[in-house]
Amino acid sequence: MNQSNRLAAGIDPWVTGKLGRDEAFVAKASPEKERSLDEALGLQMISIRLQKQLIEDLKFISTAHGIGYQPLIRDILSRFVVHEKKQIIREAMERRELEMAQEKQLAAEKSHEKRRRKAA
Repeated sequence: MNQSNRLAAGIDPWVTGKLGRDEAFVAKASPEKERSLDEALGLQMISIRLQKQLIEDLKFISTAHGIGYQPLIRDILSRFVVHEKKQIIREAMERRELEMAQEKQLAAEKSHEKRRRKAA
C-alpha cells in the first residue's frame, strides 16, 4: 500500500513508525499545542482501567497491524459505536413499523365493526 493509500486508509505513518521512532528526535508538545491538536481532532483525554492481559493482547494485535495500541482501541470503539447505533436505529424502525401495522389493523377492525353495525 503506498503512502497516500495508507493515509487515506487512516494509517498514520507517525503511528506506524514509518517516519521514525528515534527518541533523540522526540520532544513533548507544549500544553497549548496539545490542547490545540486535541481540539482540531475532536479528541478528549479519558482515563480507563483495563485488565493487564487485555492491554497485552491489544498491544500484540496492534503490533501485527503496524499501529499503536491506543489508535487500535479508538478504532475498535468507533466500529462498535457505529454498529450499535445502526442496530438501535434498525430496532427502533422495526418497532415503529410494527406499531403502525397494529394501528392500521385496529383502524380496519373498527371500520369493519362500524360498517357491520350500520348494516344491522
